[in-house]
Amino acid sequence: MSRKRPYCLTIAGFDPSGGAGLVADCKAFEQIHVQGLSVLTANTIQTEDQYFETNWVDQQQLIAQLTILLERYPVRYFKIGLIENAEVLLAVLGLIHRYSKNPFIIWDPILKPTAGGDFSIDRFSEKLPELLPLISCITPNLPEYKLLFGDQNPETVASSVKMLYLKGGHASIPGKDLLYANGNCYPFNSRGIPKNGKHGTGCVLSAALLAHLALDYPLVKACLKSKRYIDYYLNSTETLLGNHSR
Repeated sequence: MSRKRPYCLTIAGFDPSGGAGLVADCKAFEQIHVQGLSVLTANTIQTEDQYFETNWVDQQQLIAQLTILLERYPVRYFKIGLIENAEVLLAVLGLIHRYSKNPFIIWDPILKPTAGGDFSIDRFSEKLPELLPLISCITPNLPEYKLLFGDQNPETVASSVKMLYLKGGHASIPGKDLLYANGNCYPFNSRGIPKNGKHGTGCVLSAALLAHLALDYPLVKACLKSKRYIDYYLNSTETLLGNHSR
C-alpha cells in the first residue's frame, strides 16, 4: 500500500502560462509526491514573458475557499504567494492559525511581476511587525528583501520569523541562496551556472521547499533537495517555461 501523501496548500494567483503561481506550485507538489490543494487569490492576464493585468479575488470569496478546505482536510503546510495586501494576508494567516495546529507557513512575498506590470510594492511594509510572527519562513529574492527590509541585517530579520530563505537569483554569486535559521546561516549553491533563465523560479522553489518539509525531511536537507529541484528546472528547457518531470 502506498504511503498517504501529506497535504500542502498553496494560496496564490493563477498564471495562464502555468509557469508561476498556483499552477506551478501544484506541478511541484505532484512531482514531489505530496497532495496539493489551492486557493485562488487573483486572476492574471499574462504569458511567461508579458504581464498585462491583475484581477484580485474578493476577500470574502478568498476566505470562503480557504475555510472549506480547512474544515475538510487536515492541512499543516501552507504556502502564500501573490496576495493583494497586508489586510488580506492578515485575514488568511488568522484563519490558518485558527484551524491548523502548529502550521508551517511559507510566505513568498511577490511584490511585482517579473514579466512586467506592477503592484503596489509597499503594500505590506507598515504591517510587517504584525505579519512576521505569524509566518514560519519568508522567501524573498534580493530585490524583494531590499524593498521589505531595506538595509536591515538578515540575521535581525530572521529573528522575527522562524527562518529566512534569501533566494540568490540576483546575488553577486549567481544562484547562491542563504538560509538563516536557528541562529545560523547555511549557504546553498547552484550546480553550475544555469544556461537559461526561467519564469516562476521563486514560486517553484518555495513550493518545493514546502513539499520536502511536509515529507519530514530535516530543514537543511529539505533546502538542499529543493535547490537541486530548481537546478533541474532551470536547465530543463531552452525557453522561459521549465519542466518539472525528471
